[in-house]
Amino acid sequence: MNGPAHHHPASCGGCCTQLKHFGVRLGSATILEEINLHVHCGELTAIIGPNGAGKTTLLRALLGEIPFLGDLQFVHSGSNQQFGRPRVGYVPQRMDLDVSAPATVSDLFASVSQRRPLWMGLGARQREEALCALGLVEARPLLGKTLGTLSGGELQRVLLALALHPMPDLLLLDEPVSGVDQAGIELFYRMVSELRRHLDLSILLVSHDLAAVARVADRMIFLNRGVLADGTPAAVLASPLVKQVFGMEFSGAEPGFVRRLPDHDACPLPVPGGAP
Repeated sequence: MNGPAHHHPASCGGCCTQLKHFGVRLGSATILEEINLHVHCGELTAIIGPNGAGKTTLLRALLGEIPFLGDLQFVHSGSNQQFGRPRVGYVPQRMDLDVSAPATVSDLFASVSQRRPLWMGLGARQREEALCALGLVEARPLLGKTLGTLSGGELQRVLLALALHPMPDLLLLDEPVSGVDQAGIELFYRMVSELRRHLDLSILLVSHDLAAVARVADRMIFLNRGVLADGTPAAVLASPLVKQVFGMEFSGAEPGFVRRLPDHDACPLPVPGGAP
C-alpha cells in the first residue's frame, strides 16, 4: 500500500469539503455535535471511534439520508472561490445480493446511469463510461460478469467504480473491506490511495482496522459524538484516548503497528460535555 501523501492544516484555504458546527439530533438524542472539519482534496482521512460514536451517522448525514444541523459546503480553490454542496460518492460496508439472479456488473451500471429499460442493456456511451470507471479500479474485465460470481474484493471494487461515476467531490467509504480477504484488502487500499492522489479526491474512510488505515491515511480523526483527536495517524494513535477505548497502544517506530493491552486497561471513552 502507498503511504500518505500529505496533511493539511485545518485552516488551509484550498479545495475542500467544509463542515461547520455540524451536528445530528434524532428526537431528543444528540448523536453528533459541533463538528468543524476541512476535508481537503487529495487527502484520505480515516475516522475511528468506538461503537455508537456516530461514525455511520456522520456518513448518512453527509449523504443526505438524515437531516443535520450546521453547514456543509464544498469550496473550490482558486482566486474566485465557489461554494456549494459537495457531490458525494459512497461505498457501503456490504451489498446483499441474490447470487442466483443473472444480473451482471453491466446491469448494475445500467440501473444507475440511464433511463431506458434495464433489459436493453448499456448504451454505447454508458458502456464506455462504465469501462472507464472500472478501469480506474483495474476491473474492466468484470463488466460482463454476474454479480453472484464476484469475490468480496471484486464486488467492493465494482462498488468503488460506481461511486466514482460521476466523479464526486467527496468519497465516503464505510468499512469497505469488511469480509474481504487479505489480498483483496491490500489491493483495495492501494487503489484508494492512488485514486486520492491522482484524482485529487477528498476521502473519508470509516474503519475499525487501526493498523491498516494508519498505513494508508494522511489524517486520522477520533470521533465520539464530537471530534476528540485530529491529526496524523501516528499522533492520534499515540493519544491516551486510543488506549482507553481500544485497549491498544501505538508504536511510532513502526507506523501502523498496534499492540493490544490487557483487557482491564481498557475503559469507556469520554464524550464532549460528558462527565469526567
